[in-house]
Order: sequence, then C-alpha cells, then structure tokens
Amino acid sequence: MTASRILYVGVKRVVGGVVLLWAGHFLLSVGALLLYTVVWPPVTGVQMQRAVEAWWADTEYTRRYEPVSAEMISAHLPHAIIAAEDGRFYEHHGVDWEALQEVRSEYVQGGELRGASTITQQLVKNLFFTTHRSYVRKAMEIPLAYAADLVLTKDRIVHLYANVVEWGPGIYGAEAAAQHHFGIAAERLTRNQSAGLAACLPAPLTRRPSYMTRYTRIIERRMTQHGW
Repeated sequence: MTASRILYVGVKRVVGGVVLLWAGHFLLSVGALLLYTVVWPPVTGVQMQRAVEAWWADTEYTRRYEPVSAEMISAHLPHAIIAAEDGRFYEHHGVDWEALQEVRSEYVQGGELRGASTITQQLVKNLFFTTHRSYVRKAMEIPLAYAADLVLTKDRIVHLYANVVEWGPGIYGAEAAAQHHFGIAAERLTRNQSAGLAACLPAPLTRRPSYMTRYTRIIERRMTQHGW
C-alpha cells in the first residue's frame, strides 16, 4: 500500500469516527430532550464544566440547583429573559437567522462582534456543551436547537432555560438565583428583580442585579414593548 493510500485510509477513518461521534451525541441529546418534556435535567454540561474547572484549580465548588415548575416561577422572569436575550423567540424555529445577519452586517461595518444565539441555542449549549466557544460546538448546537424547537413547546424551552442557566458561581436556575440574589422564592420575583436577573445573563459569573441598573431599565422597556 502506497503512502498516499495509507494517508487516505487514515483520514477516512478519522472523519468516519468524528461523524459517528457527532451522530451519537446528537441522538443521545435528542433522547434527553424528549425526557425533558416531562422531567428536569439532573445535571447539565455547564455544571459539569464548572465542577471540573474547580477540581483542576483545586478550589471549592458548591452547586445550588433547584429546578421548579413553571407555576413556581414569577411570570415576569421568562418575559424578562425573552426581552433581554431573544426578542423574536416566538417567531423563529430555534435559530434566528435574521439576527445573525444583523450581527454580521454590524461586524463588517466595523462594529464589535457580538453573539446572536437564541434562547433555544443557549438552552442546548447549557444542557449538552460547555461555555467554551468554537465553530465545532456551534455546528453541533444549531441542529440541536432545531430539534429542541420541534420536541419542546416554546414555554417549556424558556422555563427549562430559566431552571438550568447559570446566575452566579455555582448558582443554577431561577429558584437558586432568587434566593441567592434577593433572599426570596422565584415565584415572588418582581418585574424589576426579574429584569435585573436577566441583565446578568451575558456574564453571570461577574454581574450582579444591583450593578445592572441601566441595563435593567432597558430590559423593562423592552418588556413593555412586548406588552408585558
């Protein structure tokens, strides 16, 4: 067998292995999404990432994760999340290509590069991946976002996201966030408090609702524009 043939076979096997791994991950994730129509995730990819990071840094890690039903979360919170993170949430099917095009146009014209991930994309990222950015993760995330939008209702998507998203070091989900930041249950969150929590989502490890007054007001204005 010639060297070129050996190289060809080797590359073919590597590519085949990568495709099989991707397909296996996709199928397992879709299976998990089907389960999450009725149960809460016991653990997420981001939670495991933080535990590994703490172990690697030899620092203490405590996870506060208390998923609760939609009835036990103030209606203001999902409204604030949508207003802050994904204004066209009810219009797209998992990926907002219009928002992606807007971001691309802004960047080409000299603007800063910013994210345009939908709530659905952020949900699958939190559930099945880590916070590390890569084109590979994005390529896997997009088809899973479409699958999530197909399997789950919009309300289930936003309430799953509210229950698993990171809101501080070791703080996951609305209930833990409400207790940590305000000393109350998630069902008692006010409109302003909900907007304050949503304002922290782009950088939950460093932001606090009390520091985000200006952005909180912006989110509240967006909520009003949506009729909330």
